[in-house]
Amino acid sequence: MRRRAVLAGVLLLAGCASGPSLENRGAVTAPPGDSKHLTIGSAGFTESDLLAQMYALLLRQAGYRTSMLTVANRELYEPALESGQIDVVPEYAATFADWLNAKTHGADAPPVGSPDLTATMKALRSLATPRGLTVLDPGRAVDQNAFAVTSRYARQHRLKNLSDLGASGLKVRLAAGDECVERPYCEPGLRKTYGIDITAVDPKGVGTTQAKQAVQSGRDQMVLTTTTDATLGEFGLVLLADDRHLQNADYIVPVVNRSRAGGEGVTKALGRLNDVLTTADLASMNQQVDSRRRLPEDVARAWLKDKGLLK
Repeated sequence: MRRRAVLAGVLLLAGCASGPSLENRGAVTAPPGDSKHLTIGSAGFTESDLLAQMYALLLRQAGYRTSMLTVANRELYEPALESGQIDVVPEYAATFADWLNAKTHGADAPPVGSPDLTATMKALRSLATPRGLTVLDPGRAVDQNAFAVTSRYARQHRLKNLSDLGASGLKVRLAAGDECVERPYCEPGLRKTYGIDITAVDPKGVGTTQAKQAVQSGRDQMVLTTTTDATLGEFGLVLLADDRHLQNADYIVPVVNRSRAGGEGVTKALGRLNDVLTTADLASMNQQVDSRRRLPEDVARAWLKDKGLLK
C-alpha cells in the first residue's frame, strides 16, 4: 500500500479492455487466481477510500502486497476491474447489480436490484460472473438512501419510523435532489409505501449541508440522505427507520477480478469484516475523516485494531 496511483494515472484506463467477452468462456471459467500483488480500487469518496484502505490492510496482513488506485468514475473502474488493472473494489450490491444490468441489457432494462438482499445478490452474481468478476459475500454494513427529521420534530410527533410519519397525516416538505420527484425510492415511494403527504420537494441535493440546514431551520420537515451520513447530529437530525423496506439492498460487497484475486486467500481475508463492520461503524469513520480531517488509512487502521482484526 506504499504506492498510490492518482487519478492522473488513470488515463490509461480509457483504453483498457472491457474484460472477457461472453464468447471467451475460458477466461471466465478458469480457476480462481491468487496474485500476490493486488491493486485495490477506490471510487474517490470518503467511504470508498475507507473501505479500500481496510481491504488493503487486511490483505497485507494476509501476505499480499497491495497498491491503491483511485478512479472516481464507475464507467472507468469497472472495465479496469474486468481487465485486471484493478483487482479488488468495494461496491454496493443493488446499485452495482443495476449498473451491470444496464451495461449488459441496455439502459432501459428493468432494474434487478431490490430490497431483497438474496434476490439482489443472485442477480448481481449472474451478471458479474460472465465478466470474470466474483462478488464476495456481503456483511452487515449497508449504505442506503434514508430520511431524517429533527429530533425535536420526531419527539413532538412520536416518530420512530416512516410508517409513523405516514400515519400522522403531517404535511411534509422534503429536501432532496431534483430527481426525487420521479425516483421510486423517493417521493413516489414515500407516498405509495408509507402514505406520506409530500407537499413539495425542495431541490437542495442529497444529504447536502444546505438540505440539512433547511430541515434544521424548519423550512423543510425531512431530508433525503444516507444511512452512513456522519453529520446528522451536528444539525440535530435523526433517521426515521425504513420499516417497510422501500430502499434497495445496497449492502457493501467486495468485487474481485476472478483470475487474479478469486482465490480462498482474498475471500478469507476480506470475509473477516462481514460479522464485524456495521452501518454505524461506517458512519462514525466517515465522520472522523470528513469532520475531524483524519486520513482514511489512519481511521481504517485504528478501527481494525480496535476490533481485533489487525495486529
